[in-house]
Amino acid sequence: MTEHEILRRRMHGLYLSRQCDDIVTLAHELMGLHCWFHRNVVFSATIRGADLFGWKNALTKTWLYRGTLHGVAYEDLPTLLALHSCGEGVGEFEREVLRYMEDGVVSRAEFRRLFAQQYDEQVIDRAFSPWGGVFLGLARKGLVAFRDMTSRDFDLISAEPTQTRDEVLPDLLHKYFSVYGPATLADAAWFFGIWKEDAKKLRNVSLDGLCSFDFDKNTYYYCDGDGEAADIPEITLLSGFDPFIVSYADRSAVVPPEYKSKVILKSGICLPAIAINGRVAGIWNIKNKEPIVELFSEQPKRIKNAAFDLVDSIRWRIDRFV
Repeated sequence: MTEHEILRRRMHGLYLSRQCDDIVTLAHELMGLHCWFHRNVVFSATIRGADLFGWKNALTKTWLYRGTLHGVAYEDLPTLLALHSCGEGVGEFEREVLRYMEDGVVSRAEFRRLFAQQYDEQVIDRAFSPWGGVFLGLARKGLVAFRDMTSRDFDLISAEPTQTRDEVLPDLLHKYFSVYGPATLADAAWFFGIWKEDAKKLRNVSLDGLCSFDFDKNTYYYCDGDGEAADIPEITLLSGFDPFIVSYADRSAVVPPEYKSKVILKSGICLPAIAINGRVAGIWNIKNKEPIVELFSEQPKRIKNAAFDLVDSIRWRIDRFV
């Protein structure tokens, strides 16, 4: 199998060469939509054909793999959270936070004020950090999540994992290769945030039912049961943190090395990108309700115009929802 065929099959699995009209189905299939910025979810869903009606509440925003925020189908949460469930109980500080939430306290600012007389400033800063703090721990236990996809406040939920990581891993690994494949075990370990020695355990998980082949000294796995994949589109818009880019340990097939720093910034932010024949060749965005297109090298006028028109169509589609 060639690199071109690998990318063609990945684009099919990730709904980049076909459409998925329902955002919940899309999040279920892709095991979450990356949500460092909530517009990433809007962009990702729109370029894949999903309807945005009610999108702010259709998904649950919480922390998943690699400590990143995702929009997730609610019913998938117990299984996905089981990957990194520590199995520990709820501490006294966490119980106090939950008691306040039961009384209607939902924002970090309110919690900081309520806890100011009981704890010193350093404890409060750690507990109610904008990067997670106590809510990250509670979210990973399936007890809280953001109120909606755009909110910074939290709600109580009931999505506690009922299985161990070892119990959910075989099915999730099969699903990863079925959707994201062809991919390697190293790709799967990266996607799920499984590090070092634990990643070696993936070799012991049965991959019966999957196809495999060797390419460039690596073994790739995929599912061959979802129909014929379409050809790679000449021009494809990719969302910020698009799974086509960020879900693999090795991104060189999609992001040419000379363009990597223009797409993935030093801060870790992955910008919305433009792929030409499956390889990143520019970036795009919508700023002040205007389409922005930047191609990294000279392209035919036909390509420039087509890229601009695609971004403009995204602008038009999301105008009512964002």
